[in-house]
Amino acid sequence: MSELWWGVLMVAVGCYGLKLLGLSVPERVLEHPLTVRAAAFIPVGLLAALVAVQGFTDGSRVVVDARLAGLAVAAFLLWRKVPFLVMLIAAAATAALVRAITS
Repeated sequence: MSELWWGVLMVAVGCYGLKLLGLSVPERVLEHPLTVRAAAFIPVGLLAALVAVQGFTDGSRVVVDARLAGLAVAAFLLWRKVPFLVMLIAAAATAALVRAITS
């Protein structure tokens, strides 16, 4: 086997071990209020990281372009509690308009 496949195999074993470790945590720890609160914030943090990476990077460099204007419009509309589809269309239209103006 090549080094790549050894790496894939080791990562798979590590993931399986991590899953087993998670299943062996006592239920009283999982039901602790601090654990429940912390677990509620994990998806929010992951989504924020994904938005930051997709909104401010181009390959391996940080950029500020039309996507920032689209994100700003989306954030404002989210704050105003506009329906998701309307927010998505407005953000995409704003980014396209900024691209058209700057090109």
